[in-house]
Amino acid sequence: MINAKQILSKLVLNEVYKYVDKDPMKNLNKMINWAEKVMTKTSYASMISMFREIAEDPNSNWYKLIERYFTELNKNTQKRFLTNFIVNAGLVGNTIIDKSKAKYDCNVPWAILMDPTTACNLKCTGCWAAEYANSVSLSYEQLASVIEQGKKLGIYMYLFSGGEPLVRKKDLLRLAEENNDCMFLAFTNATLIDEEFAAEVERLGNFAFAISVEGFEEETDMRRGKGTYQAVMNAMDILHRHGIIFGFSTCYHSKNTDVVGSDEWLDLMIEKGCTFGWYFTYMPIGKDAVTDLLARPEQREYMYRQLHKFRGTNPHNGTKPIFLLDFWNDGEYVGGCIAGGRVYLHINANGDVEPCAFIHYSNANIKEQSLLEALQSPLFQEYKKGQPFNENMLRPCPLLDNPEKLRGMVNTSGAHSTQYQDNESAEEVTAKTEEISKEWKETADRIWETNPNNPSQKETVSKSAD
Repeated sequence: MINAKQILSKLVLNEVYKYVDKDPMKNLNKMINWAEKVMTKTSYASMISMFREIAEDPNSNWYKLIERYFTELNKNTQKRFLTNFIVNAGLVGNTIIDKSKAKYDCNVPWAILMDPTTACNLKCTGCWAAEYANSVSLSYEQLASVIEQGKKLGIYMYLFSGGEPLVRKKDLLRLAEENNDCMFLAFTNATLIDEEFAAEVERLGNFAFAISVEGFEEETDMRRGKGTYQAVMNAMDILHRHGIIFGFSTCYHSKNTDVVGSDEWLDLMIEKGCTFGWYFTYMPIGKDAVTDLLARPEQREYMYRQLHKFRGTNPHNGTKPIFLLDFWNDGEYVGGCIAGGRVYLHINANGDVEPCAFIHYSNANIKEQSLLEALQSPLFQEYKKGQPFNENMLRPCPLLDNPEKLRGMVNTSGAHSTQYQDNESAEEVTAKTEEISKEWKETADRIWETNPNNPSQKETVSKSAD
């Protein structure tokens, strides 16, 4: 059912599209004025103000990123991103999600990550997906059902992982076409991207890609196999030519942090056409996990400092025209852990509904229960009750940073292991992160003590101003 906000949003978008088709950067302020007509919540005021600052500074890295959006992406993708991501998944979807949370007394996520299959054409060292059986998949009907249920709750953002999700590329294209009001993104090794596939994605406009790459050729091929890096570079060239949204998805660990956090490497990713970059840190999932790959506290701090330098601490002092995220180190911007349906959840290829792609425990299966029932399941309710798991937002994760919290939630909820190969207990998996969590605590507490997003720091600044 279309509500008043959706009608107003459509009217505003029609006006914004006129500027997109003309001279978007020259008309950036006019587009912001139109956006303000829809973004009427008080909480959006600071965002609007920030975009006005950006629009007035052509030398800003954020201005240059917006410019890249209008010059490098095809028109269809530009418009679908505005409609499906900004309006449907953002303004309209979040309003419905808030109502769903209140009505059902549970977390309702902004995004759902699903594994269409566990099959993969690569075998990467330390990949959590390798802990699942390699012949399991969700049917097209099951994937479509999750999306149908999700939209009723206000969810318009859907992500795919695996395995390699593009093993099912025809089904994924069909899902995107039949749900052209949603935005889709696939985490992919990119080796199956070709011209024919890219042409279809360009036509649809509502599909983006996060391409797995571990650094330059040596670092990438070390984990992913010889020849993978060159295949990734070729795929990026194809997507860039077709004006499709894509970025890099990079796991930083003890062997590659100095590379993937460097100016040189990030400049290459921007040159190749990446408009965003998503950093993850290595997680020791599975009994045979290589714990030596865990990033040391000084390496995690290095990534924290580098991303703040690249993005900037205000709209004017960043250094790179790319949107960067760190799944762990950016807890300060999202209120801690985003898993357990608070912002996202994970459905593996067997249908198990898990709090996170890295937390392989569940009480619910989408083949037997509804999405809503999964969100109301004991483990998800434990997440809701426990979040945030730490007052220090640089220690958000219940596995990597607060292992005792994960043990408590799994045992209290009676959740079972969803790993096919080894069925690790919560005690076994958290034993591998116990020591590193204590080491990171010392570093994280030192950083957090003077962090401007620390409530106690804000209080100190406020008293000083008085």
